Amino acid sequence: MLILMLDLFVKSVTWEAEGVHSYDLRAPDLSPLPPASAGAHIDLVLPQGLTRSYSLLNAPGETRRYWVAVQKDPQSRGGSAWIHQQLKVGDRVQVQAPRNHFALVDSPAPVVLIAGGIGVTPLVAMAAQLNQRQTPWVMHYSARTRARAAFIDHLQNLQAASGGLGQLHLNFDQEPGGKMLDLAAIVNAAPVDAHFYACGPAPMLAAYQAAASQRPAEQVHWEHFSAAPAAPPAGGFQVHLARSARSFTVAPGASILDTLLDNGVSVSYSCMEGVCGACETRVISGEVDHKDLILTPAEQAQNKTMMICCSGCKGAELTLDL
Repeated sequence: MLILMLDLFVKSVTWEAEGVHSYDLRAPDLSPLPPASAGAHIDLVLPQGLTRSYSLLNAPGETRRYWVAVQKDPQSRGGSAWIHQQLKVGDRVQVQAPRNHFALVDSPAPVVLIAGGIGVTPLVAMAAQLNQRQTPWVMHYSARTRARAAFIDHLQNLQAASGGLGQLHLNFDQEPGGKMLDLAAIVNAAPVDAHFYACGPAPMLAAYQAAASQRPAEQVHWEHFSAAPAAPPAGGFQVHLARSARSFTVAPGASILDTLLDNGVSVSYSCMEGVCGACETRVISGEVDHKDLILTPAEQAQNKTMMICCSGCKGAELTLDL
Protein backbone atom coordinates (compact mmCIF):
# COMPACT_ATOMS: atom_id res chain seq x y z
CA MET A 1 0.00 0.00 0.00
CA LEU A 2 1.51 3.33 -1.11
CA ILE A 3 1.61 5.87 1.73
CA LEU A 4 1.83 9.57 0.90
CA MET A 5 4.30 11.29 3.21
CA LEU A 6 4.09 15.02 3.89
CA ASP A 7 6.73 17.33 5.34
CA LEU A 8 4.79 19.82 7.48
CA PHE A 9 5.67 22.46 10.05
CA VAL A 10 4.06 23.37 13.36
CA LYS A 11 2.36 26.75 12.94
CA SER A 12 0.96 26.88 16.48
CA VAL A 13 0.58 24.89 19.69
CA THR A 14 -2.47 25.63 21.86
CA TRP A 15 -3.32 24.55 25.39
CA GLU A 16 -6.82 23.04 25.18
CA ALA A 17 -7.33 21.41 28.60
CA GLU A 18 -5.35 19.86 31.41
CA GLY A 19 -2.85 17.58 29.68
CA VAL A 20 -4.16 18.33 26.15
CA HIS A 21 -2.42 20.45 23.50
CA SER A 22 -3.57 21.00 19.93
CA TYR A 23 -1.20 21.35 16.99
CA ASP A 24 -1.79 23.29 13.77
CA LEU A 25 0.27 21.65 11.02
CA ARG A 26 0.83 23.32 7.64
CA ALA A 27 2.77 22.84 4.42
CA PRO A 28 5.98 24.94 4.31
CA ASP A 29 4.63 26.89 1.33
CA LEU A 30 1.13 27.04 2.89
CA SER A 31 -0.26 25.10 -0.08
CA PRO A 32 -3.43 23.00 0.29
CA LEU A 33 -3.09 19.58 1.90
CA PRO A 34 -4.81 16.36 0.82
CA PRO A 35 -8.45 16.65 1.95
CA ALA A 36 -9.96 14.60 4.74
CA SER A 37 -13.50 13.86 5.86
CA ALA A 38 -14.73 13.83 9.46
CA GLY A 39 -13.44 10.82 11.37
CA ALA A 40 -10.11 10.69 9.53
CA HIS A 41 -6.74 10.56 11.23
CA ILE A 42 -3.13 11.26 10.29
CA ASP A 43 0.06 9.57 11.47
CA LEU A 44 2.91 11.60 12.91
CA VAL A 45 6.31 10.02 12.27
CA LEU A 46 8.48 10.96 15.24
CA PRO A 47 12.30 11.15 15.26
CA GLN A 48 12.79 8.21 17.63
CA GLY A 49 11.20 5.81 15.14
CA LEU A 50 7.69 5.97 16.61
CA THR A 51 4.58 6.56 14.54
CA ARG A 52 1.42 7.77 16.27
CA SER A 53 -2.11 8.28 14.92
CA TYR A 54 -4.22 11.33 15.80
CA SER A 55 -7.76 12.17 14.68
CA LEU A 56 -8.27 15.36 12.71
CA LEU A 57 -10.38 18.13 14.20
CA ASN A 58 -10.69 19.90 10.85
CA ALA A 59 -13.96 21.37 9.67
CA PRO A 60 -15.24 20.01 6.33
CA GLY A 61 -13.44 21.49 3.36
CA GLU A 62 -10.59 22.84 5.46
CA THR A 63 -7.39 22.00 3.53
CA ARG A 64 -4.83 24.62 4.62
CA ARG A 65 -3.96 22.78 7.85
CA TYR A 66 -4.21 19.55 9.77
CA TRP A 67 -5.44 20.24 13.29
CA VAL A 68 -4.87 17.51 15.87
CA ALA A 69 -4.98 17.21 19.65
CA VAL A 70 -2.57 15.19 21.77
CA GLN A 71 -3.26 14.15 25.35
CA LYS A 72 -0.15 13.49 27.41
CA ASP A 73 -0.52 9.91 28.57
CA PRO A 74 1.00 9.12 31.98
CA GLN A 75 1.73 5.65 30.59
CA SER A 76 3.23 7.07 27.39
CA ARG A 77 5.64 4.78 25.54
CA GLY A 78 7.35 7.87 24.16
CA GLY A 79 4.87 9.31 21.67
CA SER A 80 2.62 11.77 23.49
CA ALA A 81 5.34 12.65 26.03
CA TRP A 82 7.80 13.52 23.25
CA ILE A 83 5.23 15.61 21.39
CA HIS A 84 4.30 17.59 24.51
CA GLN A 85 7.91 18.14 25.55
CA GLN A 86 9.73 18.49 22.24
CA LEU A 87 7.43 19.50 19.35
CA LYS A 88 7.54 23.30 19.15
CA VAL A 89 6.28 26.05 16.85
CA GLY A 90 8.34 26.08 13.66
CA ASP A 91 9.47 22.45 13.94
CA ARG A 92 9.15 20.14 10.96
CA VAL A 93 7.33 16.82 11.28
CA GLN A 94 6.75 13.98 8.84
CA VAL A 95 3.04 13.17 8.44
CA GLN A 96 1.30 10.35 6.65
CA ALA A 97 -1.69 11.56 4.65
CA PRO A 98 -5.18 11.04 6.13
CA ARG A 99 -6.97 7.71 6.31
CA ASN A 100 -10.53 7.19 7.48
CA HIS A 101 -11.96 4.05 9.09
CA PHE A 102 -14.59 6.03 11.02
CA ALA A 103 -16.43 8.08 8.41
CA LEU A 104 -19.94 9.44 8.79
CA VAL A 105 -22.53 7.47 6.85
CA ASP A 106 -24.16 9.53 4.12
CA SER A 107 -27.64 9.64 5.62
CA PRO A 108 -30.20 12.29 6.63
CA ALA A 109 -31.00 10.32 9.80
CA PRO A 110 -30.27 12.00 13.16
CA VAL A 111 -26.89 11.29 14.74
CA VAL A 112 -25.89 10.57 18.33
CA LEU A 113 -22.24 11.30 19.17
CA ILE A 114 -20.77 9.79 22.36
CA ALA A 115 -17.33 10.98 23.47
CA GLY A 116 -15.13 9.85 26.33
CA GLY A 117 -12.17 12.09 27.16
CA ILE A 118 -9.76 12.70 24.28
CA GLY A 119 -12.06 10.48 22.19
CA VAL A 120 -13.96 13.69 21.49
CA THR A 121 -11.50 14.68 18.73
CA PRO A 122 -13.04 12.87 15.72
CA LEU A 123 -16.52 13.82 16.95
CA VAL A 124 -15.62 17.53 16.87
CA ALA A 125 -15.09 17.21 13.13
CA MET A 126 -18.29 15.16 12.81
CA ALA A 127 -20.39 17.84 14.51
CA ALA A 128 -19.02 20.41 12.07
CA GLN A 129 -19.78 18.18 9.09
CA LEU A 130 -23.30 17.47 10.38
CA ASN A 131 -23.89 21.21 10.65
CA GLN A 132 -22.87 21.57 7.03
CA ARG A 133 -25.27 18.77 6.06
CA GLN A 134 -28.02 20.28 8.25
CA THR A 135 -28.42 16.92 9.96
CA PRO A 136 -29.78 16.79 13.55
CA TRP A 137 -27.18 15.70 16.10
CA VAL A 138 -26.74 15.34 19.82
CA MET A 139 -23.39 14.89 21.55
CA HIS A 140 -22.85 13.38 24.99
CA TYR A 141 -19.33 14.33 26.07
CA SER A 142 -17.98 12.79 29.26
CA ALA A 143 -14.68 13.64 30.96
CA ARG A 144 -13.35 13.15 34.45
CA THR A 145 -13.56 16.88 35.24
CA ARG A 146 -14.33 20.08 33.35
CA ALA A 147 -10.64 21.03 33.54
CA ARG A 148 -9.75 17.89 31.56
CA ALA A 149 -12.44 18.40 28.89
CA ALA A 150 -10.97 19.91 25.71
CA PHE A 151 -12.87 21.91 23.09
CA ILE A 152 -15.94 22.76 25.17
CA ASP A 153 -16.04 26.32 23.82
CA HIS A 154 -15.57 25.07 20.26
CA LEU A 155 -18.38 22.54 20.65
CA GLN A 156 -20.68 25.17 22.15
CA ASN A 157 -19.97 27.34 19.10
CA LEU A 158 -20.85 24.42 16.82
CA GLN A 159 -24.08 23.92 18.73
CA ALA A 160 -24.90 27.63 18.36
CA ALA A 161 -24.16 27.45 14.62
CA SER A 162 -26.40 24.42 14.08
CA GLY A 163 -29.60 26.40 13.73
CA GLY A 164 -31.18 24.43 16.56
CA LEU A 165 -30.26 21.05 15.05
CA GLY A 166 -27.37 20.35 17.45
CA GLN A 167 -27.41 19.57 21.17
CA LEU A 168 -24.43 19.29 23.52
CA HIS A 169 -24.61 17.49 26.88
CA LEU A 170 -21.56 17.57 29.16
CA ASN A 171 -20.85 15.02 31.88
CA PHE A 172 -18.02 15.13 34.45
CA ASP A 173 -18.06 11.85 36.31
CA GLN A 174 -15.40 12.67 38.94
CA GLU A 175 -16.83 16.01 40.03
CA PRO A 176 -19.15 16.21 43.08
CA GLY A 177 -22.41 14.51 42.22
CA GLY A 178 -20.96 13.16 38.99
CA LYS A 179 -21.73 9.72 37.58
CA MET A 180 -20.94 7.66 34.53
CA LEU A 181 -22.90 8.21 31.34
CA ASP A 182 -26.13 6.20 31.26
CA LEU A 183 -25.45 4.75 27.84
CA ALA A 184 -28.53 2.54 27.84
CA ALA A 185 -30.75 5.56 28.46
CA ILE A 186 -28.99 7.52 25.72
CA VAL A 187 -29.50 4.74 23.19
CA ASN A 188 -33.11 4.11 24.20
CA ALA A 189 -33.99 7.80 23.88
CA ALA A 190 -32.69 8.06 20.29
CA PRO A 191 -34.95 7.80 17.24
CA VAL A 192 -35.17 4.36 15.66
CA ASP A 193 -33.28 5.50 12.55
CA ALA A 194 -30.49 7.26 14.44
CA HIS A 195 -26.85 6.51 13.73
CA PHE A 196 -24.51 6.30 16.73
CA TYR A 197 -20.80 7.19 16.76
CA ALA A 198 -18.66 6.67 19.85
CA CYS A 199 -14.99 7.14 20.62
CA GLY A 200 -13.35 6.76 24.02
CA PRO A 201 -11.59 4.35 26.35
CA ALA A 202 -12.12 0.62 25.96
CA PRO A 203 -14.43 0.15 29.00
CA MET A 204 -16.75 2.90 27.77
CA LEU A 205 -16.88 1.41 24.29
CA ALA A 206 -17.64 -2.05 25.66
CA ALA A 207 -20.57 -0.60 27.63
CA TYR A 208 -21.70 1.35 24.57
CA GLN A 209 -21.65 -1.75 22.37
CA ALA A 210 -23.71 -3.65 24.95
CA ALA A 211 -26.21 -0.78 25.22
CA ALA A 212 -26.61 -0.57 21.44
CA SER A 213 -26.66 -4.32 20.81
CA GLN A 214 -30.34 -4.32 19.85
CA ARG A 215 -29.89 -1.56 17.27
CA PRO A 216 -29.16 -2.49 13.63
CA ALA A 217 -25.42 -3.11 13.33
CA GLU A 218 -25.11 -0.76 10.36
CA GLN A 219 -26.27 2.14 12.58
CA VAL A 220 -23.76 1.56 15.40
CA HIS A 221 -20.21 2.86 14.85
CA TRP A 222 -17.20 3.26 17.11
CA GLU A 223 -13.47 3.91 17.10
CA HIS A 224 -10.90 2.90 19.70
CA PHE A 225 -7.99 5.21 20.44
CA SER A 226 -6.13 2.49 22.31
CA ALA A 227 -6.46 -1.22 22.82
CA ALA A 228 -6.65 -3.22 26.00
CA PRO A 229 -3.61 -5.43 26.60
CA ALA A 230 -3.98 -8.57 24.54
CA ALA A 231 -2.50 -12.04 24.71
CA PRO A 232 0.52 -12.59 22.44
CA PRO A 233 -0.31 -13.88 18.96
CA ALA A 234 -0.47 -17.65 18.72
CA GLY A 235 2.12 -17.83 15.94
CA GLY A 236 3.44 -21.14 14.59
CA PHE A 237 2.29 -20.66 10.98
CA GLN A 238 3.74 -19.74 7.60
CA VAL A 239 3.13 -16.39 5.93
CA HIS A 240 3.70 -16.13 2.18
CA LEU A 241 4.20 -12.81 0.41
CA ALA A 242 2.67 -13.16 -3.05
CA ARG A 243 4.25 -10.16 -4.76
CA SER A 244 7.77 -10.62 -3.42
CA ALA A 245 7.70 -14.45 -3.47
CA ARG A 246 9.08 -14.73 0.06
CA SER A 247 7.91 -16.89 2.96
CA PHE A 248 8.50 -16.70 6.70
CA THR A 249 7.60 -18.66 9.80
CA VAL A 250 5.72 -16.61 12.40
CA ALA A 251 6.94 -17.91 15.75
CA PRO A 252 4.63 -18.30 18.75
CA GLY A 253 4.37 -15.00 20.58
CA ALA A 254 5.40 -12.97 17.52
CA SER A 255 3.16 -11.03 15.17
CA ILE A 256 3.25 -11.08 11.39
CA LEU A 257 4.39 -7.45 11.52
CA ASP A 258 7.24 -8.29 13.90
CA THR A 259 8.33 -11.14 11.66
CA LEU A 260 8.33 -9.04 8.49
CA LEU A 261 10.21 -6.16 10.09
CA ASP A 262 12.78 -8.52 11.57
CA ASN A 263 13.41 -9.84 8.05
CA GLY A 264 13.79 -6.44 6.44
CA VAL A 265 10.37 -6.29 4.77
CA SER A 266 9.17 -2.69 4.50
CA VAL A 267 5.52 -2.38 5.51
CA SER A 268 3.38 0.45 6.80
CA TYR A 269 2.42 0.43 10.48
CA SER A 270 1.68 2.80 13.35
CA CYS A 271 -0.15 1.84 16.56
CA MET A 272 0.82 -1.88 16.63
CA GLU A 273 -2.44 -2.48 18.55
CA GLY A 274 -4.99 -2.96 15.76
CA VAL A 275 -6.71 0.39 16.22
CA CYS A 276 -5.31 2.66 13.47
CA GLY A 277 -5.50 0.65 10.24
CA ALA A 278 -2.04 1.61 8.97
CA CYS A 279 -0.99 -2.02 8.48
CA GLU A 280 -4.18 -3.25 6.80
CA THR A 281 -3.17 -5.84 4.22
CA ARG A 282 -5.09 -7.73 1.56
CA VAL A 283 -5.47 -11.46 2.20
CA ILE A 284 -5.13 -13.77 -0.81
CA SER A 285 -5.64 -17.09 0.94
CA GLY A 286 -5.79 -18.61 4.41
CA GLU A 287 -8.15 -18.05 7.35
CA VAL A 288 -7.38 -15.01 9.46
CA ASP A 289 -7.60 -14.99 13.26
CA HIS A 290 -8.80 -11.39 13.57
CA LYS A 291 -7.77 -9.45 16.69
CA ASP A 292 -8.14 -5.87 15.46
CA LEU A 293 -10.61 -3.25 16.69
CA ILE A 294 -11.31 -1.68 13.28
CA LEU A 295 -12.99 -4.19 11.00
CA THR A 296 -16.62 -4.95 11.70
CA PRO A 297 -17.62 -8.57 12.37
CA ALA A 298 -19.02 -8.72 8.84
CA GLU A 299 -15.77 -7.41 7.36
CA GLN A 300 -13.76 -9.88 9.42
CA ALA A 301 -15.96 -12.72 8.21
CA GLN A 302 -15.27 -11.73 4.58
CA ASN A 303 -11.56 -12.49 5.23
CA LYS A 304 -10.45 -10.00 2.58
CA THR A 305 -8.05 -7.89 4.67
CA MET A 306 -6.30 -8.08 8.03
CA MET A 307 -4.24 -5.97 10.44
CA ILE A 308 -0.88 -7.72 10.47
CA CYS A 309 0.21 -6.04 13.71
CA CYS A 310 -2.14 -8.08 15.87
CA SER A 311 -4.09 -10.66 13.86
CA GLY A 312 -2.84 -14.16 13.08
CA CYS A 313 -3.83 -17.33 11.30
CA LYS A 314 -6.31 -20.05 12.24
CA GLY A 315 -4.59 -22.57 9.99
CA ALA A 316 -1.11 -23.48 8.88
CA GLU A 317 -0.46 -20.66 6.39
CA LEU A 318 -1.54 -17.29 5.05
CA THR A 319 -0.81 -15.67 1.72
CA LEU A 320 -0.76 -11.87 1.70
CA ASP A 321 -0.67 -9.27 -1.06
CA LEU A 322 2.84 -8.08 -0.18
